[in-house]
Amino acid sequence: MTTPDVTVTVIVYNDAARLPRAVASLRAQTHANIEIVISDDHSTDDTPAVARRLAAEDHRVRYLRLPENSGGCSAPRNRAIEIARAPYLMFLDSDDELPPRAVELLLAAHRERAVDFTMGAVRRVRVDNGHRTTWMPHLVAERRTVEGIEGDPRLLFEHLSTSKMYARAFLDRHQLRFPEGIHYEDQLFSAQAYCLAKAFTIIPDPVYVWYIDPFAAAASASISNQRHKVTNVRDRVHVQRLIDDFLVESGHAALREDKDFKFLKHDFRMYAGDLPYRDAEWLESFAEIMNPYLDTLAEGAFARLPRPERIILQLLRDGRLSDVRLAARGLGNGVAPRQVTADDSGTTYWGDTVPSADRARRELDVSDLELDTRPFPSAHFRHEITELTPGPGACVTLAIRTYDPGLRLPVGPQRASLVLAPGRRRLTVPFRLDPVRPGLFEGRVRLDLSTAPLPVQGFDGVRHPLLRLEQQGLAHSGLLLAPLDFPAVTARIDYRSGATPHQVTIEPEGRNPGRLQIRWQPVGVTATVIRPVVRKVARPKVRNAARLVASVLR
Repeated sequence: MTTPDVTVTVIVYNDAARLPRAVASLRAQTHANIEIVISDDHSTDDTPAVARRLAAEDHRVRYLRLPENSGGCSAPRNRAIEIARAPYLMFLDSDDELPPRAVELLLAAHRERAVDFTMGAVRRVRVDNGHRTTWMPHLVAERRTVEGIEGDPRLLFEHLSTSKMYARAFLDRHQLRFPEGIHYEDQLFSAQAYCLAKAFTIIPDPVYVWYIDPFAAAASASISNQRHKVTNVRDRVHVQRLIDDFLVESGHAALREDKDFKFLKHDFRMYAGDLPYRDAEWLESFAEIMNPYLDTLAEGAFARLPRPERIILQLLRDGRLSDVRLAARGLGNGVAPRQVTADDSGTTYWGDTVPSADRARRELDVSDLELDTRPFPSAHFRHEITELTPGPGACVTLAIRTYDPGLRLPVGPQRASLVLAPGRRRLTVPFRLDPVRPGLFEGRVRLDLSTAPLPVQGFDGVRHPLLRLEQQGLAHSGLLLAPLDFPAVTARIDYRSGATPHQVTIEPEGRNPGRLQIRWQPVGVTATVIRPVVRKVARPKVRNAARLVASVLR
């Protein structure tokens, strides 16, 4: 039997439906001399039958079934390493794919220069909308060989084990295997691989397709999509402590600040956006787990973060949990605090009091946000919906409160508008914001969604209204934060003009900043027959003809 050049392990657990797609992506590789090991973590669905069928169809496929479920990714990968016959190893999850040239390109990089592993770009694909992005694109933008992780510590952010092809000799020489019995094993394994490798090559080509399903059911969601569980927080912090210990033991303690920055900017940041949606009990548990670990991190790592993220961390460390929720709303979108307070020197701080402790004064100082001086189009305001009243049909009245902590808006009533664009044309609804006190304005606006200008073929998607302010010929558009728990409002719109009927839902976003969210869905014959044709046809003349047919049918 010919020795394969590369062994690719597909780990699977109760994923009979998607396993064939993953294996098909391996069978379609341009470099054909590979071994495919399906490593089954003792599935209880039809996975065994599917795996055996795939093995019968292609002699390159081998099926390995663990005697009992391990509860993680490490054991099935490690058991596959034990039986792998190739000098190079790769790993694939059953719900993902490899691009056709992945094995060819990574193997060519190994053969070009002897390195411990090669790695490439990861394409992320949203399951719900098909949107494609590249994971950590700045780290894989160019072809290069790195002589040790100290040459580019930023690579600690790219902690996926599946984007790499490892030399078997490298793994065996260091007895490097996936840690069993823990979650987030990739982070520890990758940190160890980076530190132990003398050299590794990066190529800019895509070598992995990672499917992201943000709305997956809790039972089937990946570990990283289970951030709502307190155990998930505990698991993530536990693996960070293991990485910290390894850095010291392996002589790489100098990387600690870079690794801590990665944890704060990536791992903690993932939880930060969810904090407004957590109840008091969850937040208390989160603080109990997170704060002792935050106390061990390098101070320089905190200093490298954007100010809004530092504020959330400090409020958490101070036990100001209700304020944590408030600060996390709109994180990363230029949303202002509701209030700032100045000390005797004129330094402004987040919130309604001047911090007493030195660290809190340093972290809650918002001077660098330039609330009172930054250009008006990028100024920081905070727009909150305080009341939402459904009306007839697809109408809703919004009570809006605008906070202006930098006192950028002049005294007196302000002209404002809601802007919404479900198609190429915008719906602009003007209204007035009246002053309540310096830095605080309130207003009411009636939004009639039946007046929104939609494309002829209809619109199927989600939009978030923006609040627009104008000052001396300059415009500012900001997020409109919704109440977190108002019930969704759904209505059907039958346009008098004969346009495609739609079902419209007004709801809170439920994640990320928590904006007001409006969802359109075409209904009727035009939506199910004509619209798909219009979307697929590229030539303008044919597209216009399809639209004409749609108009006739209406």
